[in-house]
Amino acid sequence: MKKQQIILIGGAVALLLIIYFFGNTVPPTAKKPAVADNHQEEQALDINTILTASKRQLTPEQSAFVSRLENAVVRGNVKDQQISVYRQLAEFWKDTAHLLLPYSYYTAEAAKLENSEKSLTFAAQFFAGNMRRQEEPALKKWMAVQAKELFEKALEINPNNDSLKIGLGSCYLFGNISTNPMQGISLIREVAARDSTNMYAQFMLGMGGLVSGQLDLAIPRLLKVARNQPENAEAVLALADAYERKNDKANAILWYEKGKELIGDPDFIKEINQRISLLKT
Repeated sequence: MKKQQIILIGGAVALLLIIYFFGNTVPPTAKKPAVADNHQEEQALDINTILTASKRQLTPEQSAFVSRLENAVVRGNVKDQQISVYRQLAEFWKDTAHLLLPYSYYTAEAAKLENSEKSLTFAAQFFAGNMRRQEEPALKKWMAVQAKELFEKALEINPNNDSLKIGLGSCYLFGNISTNPMQGISLIREVAARDSTNMYAQFMLGMGGLVSGQLDLAIPRLLKVARNQPENAEAVLALADAYERKNDKANAILWYEKGKELIGDPDFIKEINQRISLLKT
């Protein structure tokens, strides 16, 4: 296990903690320096690395409690018992340790055993939503792989669920899990073509255009979402960023101002104000 990899995971745990407490209001467009070079991007990441990094942040008493639960999972041979222990582990990591990577993992493990559309969808969406905001490449890919598996299992139960199809498409589009990201675009476009009012599909296609630099494709879709869902902070801020990249300063300022009204964190508001000031110069 690489020490450098452990350090990266520690930072990622903190990022997910912020996302958890502030909800889906994290600006998806913050300009930050890359955190990994090409060599780091090629490193495989697994749950053992994540759990090891997370456990280093526990007290001795907390570590002992986690070990007892983990041993109970190994000994348990009844599915309901395993589900119960996984949920206890998930609750501990979320409510006591406040570390959401292990929380998401154990929530997913419980969902796989339970095998209900509701539990699988919840776990998949949690991974997918945070995946889009993740900047560390190895972790982003790991989260995408987890989300993909969960979406696929949920689609086996309900193959006609458009939201699941869009979620699965987003894993290919944003998670770097395939050499052909168009595979994800096709899944999402299929839904959008059939139902142009599906704002989830419009949003994902808009974000895809933003990520790929196709601003003329991204802006109309994000604008449609922002007008239909004015409380969707992620769409509003993504639209503002798209206008900023297009050098449409007036519209960028307009939508950044709207975005400020939707978020409550002073640090994010400060960053937005700095952007607005730069746009006005």
